[in-house]
Amino acid sequence: MSLAIRTFTHDKAAPLKFGGETLFKALGHPLVAPLAAALLARLEAAGPVAFYDPDGHLESFEALYPLAKVQPAGFYVQRLEELGRSFRGAAAQPIDTIADSGVRTILLASFDGARHVQQIRHLLPQGATLIDFDAIKLPAEMLSNPQRYLDPTNFATNFALLLEDNDLHTRIVGSNYWSGYGATDPSLWCRLYDKSGKELATWNESLPGPHACWTLDSAEIRKRFGLGAFEGSLFIHAVRIKGHGVVKYAVDTYNSAGTDLSATHDANAWPADYYAGLPAPAPGERVRLWVQNSHPVSIPAGGIGFARMGSNDVAWHNQEIAPFACEAIDVASLLPNLKWPDQIEVHAGRHFVRPRYTIDYNGQNGSKGRTRIAHANVERVDLEPDANLPKLPQLGRGFLLPFPILPHADFTTEILPTPMARGQSDLPLALDIFAADGTKVAETFLGKLDRADSLAVAIGDVLNGSMEKLGGYGHAELRYDFRDGGGGDGWLHAIARYRRGKDGAAAETSFGSHIYNIAVTYRDEPQSYTGAPPGLTTRLFLRIGGSRADTMCHLIYPASKTWHPESTTSLNLFDGQAKQIASRDIKIACGGSHHFRVRSTFTADELARAGEHGYVQVRDVTCRLFGFHGLINDASGFSLDHMFGF
Repeated sequence: MSLAIRTFTHDKAAPLKFGGETLFKALGHPLVAPLAAALLARLEAAGPVAFYDPDGHLESFEALYPLAKVQPAGFYVQRLEELGRSFRGAAAQPIDTIADSGVRTILLASFDGARHVQQIRHLLPQGATLIDFDAIKLPAEMLSNPQRYLDPTNFATNFALLLEDNDLHTRIVGSNYWSGYGATDPSLWCRLYDKSGKELATWNESLPGPHACWTLDSAEIRKRFGLGAFEGSLFIHAVRIKGHGVVKYAVDTYNSAGTDLSATHDANAWPADYYAGLPAPAPGERVRLWVQNSHPVSIPAGGIGFARMGSNDVAWHNQEIAPFACEAIDVASLLPNLKWPDQIEVHAGRHFVRPRYTIDYNGQNGSKGRTRIAHANVERVDLEPDANLPKLPQLGRGFLLPFPILPHADFTTEILPTPMARGQSDLPLALDIFAADGTKVAETFLGKLDRADSLAVAIGDVLNGSMEKLGGYGHAELRYDFRDGGGGDGWLHAIARYRRGKDGAAAETSFGSHIYNIAVTYRDEPQSYTGAPPGLTTRLFLRIGGSRADTMCHLIYPASKTWHPESTTSLNLFDGQAKQIASRDIKIACGGSHHFRVRSTFTADELARAGEHGYVQVRDVTCRLFGFHGLINDASGFSLDHMFGF
């Protein structure tokens, strides 16, 4: 059963645009938990308590801080439409009847208590004590918008998974885009928890100037606070910000030798009912899902489960997970008969943010000790197939899911479509393959896949072994194909998996489809980074490896309909303080791609001036590009993930 909190806001007019709720973040913040415990103790000692819930906050509070020991003395609402509700055995009554109750204590479940008190003060029983959620507010100095407590910019929070031992480390890299929107004194409030949920360290991380790069490295944190090895959650709260209420970052895991490079990115910060796109292990692999309890309440035994996609047979995890604790669950321990390309649906119950998974595997010639990291995705519960999609030629090729075909002399590329909505019973799909210059070199109809199907497609097989058709590299796009019927909802997802031939090093990334580069809009697409659609420009963040490793980047120019023949893309190199060091202009053919290495694009002197915390901003004002980045060590490992825009 899901935790009774609201985490997502769904817009029926734009169903593919779903934002995050703020209330559960305000209630579940690590600094709020002890304040809520004190509030509970006060209510328990107060005798009978009446509950007034004008804003619909009470059930979310109850989910995180059970009121079982508080003696109820009535339940009151403002909206007459809610008279059918009940709470703790008390039927809802209109607030204007509370005067006759004689109650001595009232809990006003609102962060906007002053406004509500002004409206009903004359209706309250004489001498009654009224307690509101002011008692559990964050300090004013942490707020970005003090006038509106539940404003999303007040709760720009996220969780990061930090893995730190003697030879495996985690680095988080982000951009201070908030100062680019006008914030003058932003910072990151951070709290690190170990695997059991115990607090290891709390600190404020100052941020550099506008658009400059910030870094949190597990090895440096370990040294700074005198810690031992740890696996756990880092809670990050961006405070005093403007313009953007989401904490975005890139993640690298690495070892000292550079043989263990892997990459992913920020967690979606709103816990979901279900996640999908978790692969079963291939022979010789161990797949572990890292569950990061994102609330100040335990996940009960049997609170989360795992099932083969398309199956109702759920294997439940029968161990409790403490508040803010982290647990790595070996999927084979619960589903021992599944093997790649089988995929797993996670019954998450809104207990944790979008989870990462790690795959321990052996390289070529029996080399051991490699680990790669990636993430599952939010499986939507509100989407149904859109009957209009097959009837809209104005969308051209419609929703596209582009992914790189890395230089085929060194890498193999494989794609696994993954159902990502509970209402998806089938996926009618085709695959198009393009050379770097935008020429389509192959296409294939994959069929109307059943929800339970797991079809991994090797690009080399589609090209019948004739990779020379592609040139050195290119890209491919999944799209809907309704020739045999079936439905589409625009929430098309897939896992792209890459393996390097010479050493068996592997990487994978997962992502969703969008409509790209058309002038008309449909269901809030083409998606914009911050404003209204259509989003027809590009600003991508490319972190670079500094002295540790080279950085590779694969930029794709997908187009649902014909757009500008070429992009006008600039690659802008900055140092860690956002001072521009150099720039390179490139052109990408519409429907084509561009693969480059940072060390081959910029000179050694320019990269030295950019320093260890330098970065590249990919900018284009004429089209929307989709990008992938990774670190690469030619002698050992590599990583790959898709980039984030802002």
